[in-house]
Amino acid sequence: MAWPTAEVARMSGVTARTLRHYDEIGLLPPAWIGTNGHRYYEEGQLLRLQQILVLRALGLGLPEIGEVLAEQVEEVEALRGHHRRLLAERDRLGALAATVSRTIAELEQSRKDGRPMSGIHRPENLFEGVRPDRYGESLREFPELAGAVERHTSTLSEDRIEAGQRERTAQMIRLAELMAAGEQADADVVRAEIEAQYQALTELRAVSGEEFRAIGRSCVENEQWRTAYEAIASGLAAYQRDAIEAYVASRPG
Repeated sequence: MAWPTAEVARMSGVTARTLRHYDEIGLLPPAWIGTNGHRYYEEGQLLRLQQILVLRALGLGLPEIGEVLAEQVEEVEALRGHHRRLLAERDRLGALAATVSRTIAELEQSRKDGRPMSGIHRPENLFEGVRPDRYGESLREFPELAGAVERHTSTLSEDRIEAGQRERTAQMIRLAELMAAGEQADADVVRAEIEAQYQALTELRAVSGEEFRAIGRSCVENEQWRTAYEAIASGLAAYQRDAIEAYVASRPG
């Protein structure tokens, strides 16, 4: 069975213009084009469109989506991967919503008491942490991972490198907020954050539980990393280490 562009647009909520653009950039070619010049899509293309929309909802850009889809060979396994990402994103958004709620309460209380909030440093514009140009240096104890990071970074634009740096720092800030809220290192919301960090690493190369533990210890033992964490919140480096320890211990096998 095949569906024309107008029907696919109606079912998916994606405009016909967007579908044409996806075809033009090679992201979603139609199954075939009729003699009237109209594009027609079959089940395989609809499944691919679903994956594209899921990845867009997770914040990936079209070039990144193209890279992800190019590496996939089996739809069910690909959908399982997307499902895991969606569950992690659900947990992350739940934790973020709780954080915003706590921040609102803290702001209201601080205004009522006339005292400043006890602070987590939120470098919204000049994100702190390990700078991209020094990230490889900070991974010197993990040469294989450093090589994977360097190879991956060499394929990225400056904007995407900066976006990655912003996300790394945003992760640190989210952990700091969970720590400040009194969440234990093995709490579910903390585990969701660490799971996202682990998945980001494994997209570059396979990372064993022991290696992930070593990375966690480096948050405290590596001066550059410790300084970056402590610049955001005192005690954050040890909290990150403990959260990784708890995450690895909770994994099956």
